[in-house]
Amino acid sequence: TGIGKCVAMDLARRNARTILACRSRERGQAAVDEIRAATGNPAVVLRLLDTASLASVRAFASAVLREESRLDVLVNNAGVTGLPFAMTSEGLEQTFATNYLGPFLLTNLLLG
Repeated sequence: TGIGKCVAMDLARRNARTILACRSRERGQAAVDEIRAATGNPAVVLRLLDTASLASVRAFASAVLREESRLDVLVNNAGVTGLPFAMTSEGLEQTFATNYLGPFLLTNLLLG
């Protein structure tokens, strides 16, 4: 939703292979379907990613490196605010993990 969906829509309109990295399979697939219909670009795909989970980040990055021949643009757009204090299963504060640690790790894992 929001800025991330708008960026994905614009990339798809430019005929780019576009990977939507989403926490929710249902919401992510709805966005993929909408973007494909609006742009006519069939190369819009969904991959599950929860940036609050470093294990999820590692799995996502591993799959991208294995399945994609190249990666030209990475848009780190995930973020949360106003959540009550909570710890992830990995012992990290949830907001900090989601907004900073996960995107930082993802970027570093995807660098050449």
